[in-house]
Amino acid sequence: MRTRRYAVTTLAGASLLATGLAPAGAHAATRGPVLTGLRCVPATKAACRQRPQVQLGKQLQLRGRGLKAGMRVSFRWSRGALATKLHRSKAGWVVRVPVGVKPGTISVRVTDKAGRRSRVIRLVVLPQPPVRRIPAGTGSLPDVFRGDGMWIWQLAKSSAGNATAIGLKARAAGIETVFVKSSDGATPWAQFSPALVQAMHAQGLRACAWQFVYGADPAAEAAQGARAVASGADCLVIDAESAYQGRYAQAQQYIAALRAAIGPAYPVGLTSFPYVDFHPRLPYSVFLAPGAAQANLPQVYWKAIGGSVDAVSAKTFAHNRLYGTPLAPLGQTYQSPAPADLQRFRQVWASYGAGGLSWWSWQASPQYAWDTLAAPAPAPVPLADPGWPVLSTGSKGDEVIWLQQHLASLAPALAITGNFGSQTAQTLAAFQTARGLPATGETDSATWQAVLSLPLTPVDWVSRAQ
Repeated sequence: MRTRRYAVTTLAGASLLATGLAPAGAHAATRGPVLTGLRCVPATKAACRQRPQVQLGKQLQLRGRGLKAGMRVSFRWSRGALATKLHRSKAGWVVRVPVGVKPGTISVRVTDKAGRRSRVIRLVVLPQPPVRRIPAGTGSLPDVFRGDGMWIWQLAKSSAGNATAIGLKARAAGIETVFVKSSDGATPWAQFSPALVQAMHAQGLRACAWQFVYGADPAAEAAQGARAVASGADCLVIDAESAYQGRYAQAQQYIAALRAAIGPAYPVGLTSFPYVDFHPRLPYSVFLAPGAAQANLPQVYWKAIGGSVDAVSAKTFAHNRLYGTPLAPLGQTYQSPAPADLQRFRQVWASYGAGGLSWWSWQASPQYAWDTLAAPAPAPVPLADPGWPVLSTGSKGDEVIWLQQHLASLAPALAITGNFGSQTAQTLAAFQTARGLPATGETDSATWQAVLSLPLTPVDWVSRAQ
């Protein structure tokens, strides 16, 4: 967004919100949805009849009355909740257990559009097949993205733009890098300049530029990125959000022009929405392709989204790690999050193996947030693996494109369309058989890690658009 940078309304919809537990019988009194039972799909085991045991990412059948397509089905555990939408299939009313849900005993309930809730039924969620653990990105995070950073939108409203005051406040909170807005589309922002970079360096800080891009004029936006680099920026971050949805050719043109101007090794990051599956037309696969961004900085604004640190982080990690670009997420200090949440965010992402993190934003951070960041970070703790995205026939979006780009290295005839049809299912099943995996024709943790070992097949999106 031009004035806020993060479109909360696009991510904080009802399908993301955690739900509380209603008193027993409340659903009947308000004539809301009635949930009477859960079963596996297919229901092949006796354990699926009373308290089903369903693997993370697999389908679950819901039985009851008053159920309708689009109702929210929430999965709650001790540190959070995630939700998805109910839909009708040949197996009846079904949902997939969202990746990011913590394996174990989970509370399941249905909520309609009026907010009326069913009773809770317990479900045992099993982890996906155990495989070797992949950290937050398989590559090496560039040094400039390591450690702690703070984002500056309007320099004049961030310690009044005074370099000495910025330096003092940053050092007290352990901030090593400031990310300062340098342009909006094709329009430069004068606040990012060689003088600013020199002033930040004099304070012992790294000064990175970030530019908000729209895709309307990729060449001009790339030129603005190159201008910031020429001003001495220690790194450049591309902020691509809703305006870039569906603009694969423009993303490819932008990256090509930017890299031609700044070289192949200059450190570039991408920041965008954390939930890849909620923005299936955004070209993550172009911005995070080899030769593009070397760091992935998803905007994990848990309070704005309406979930807990653990739940929002788990879903973000599950959907972003498949791109293989090292993760250095953004947390939020705006909207006055609790100090405990700030510390938990630091702990969770250290536990996932992220080499760096940063915060949005300087001007919106209350003093207690700065004080919290000045405290020692909690030690990493063991976390349940949040799983890998389950793609199957009917899936659509950028994650499907990423899957097809890898499979096409073995099956050149496979069309890279972003639509998971019969050809993709057959190709995936054949690959699974060749690798000694169950030929399910859908992805899970073992399948993803086998697929990601394949070379990536490039796509000329520009030629396709002509």
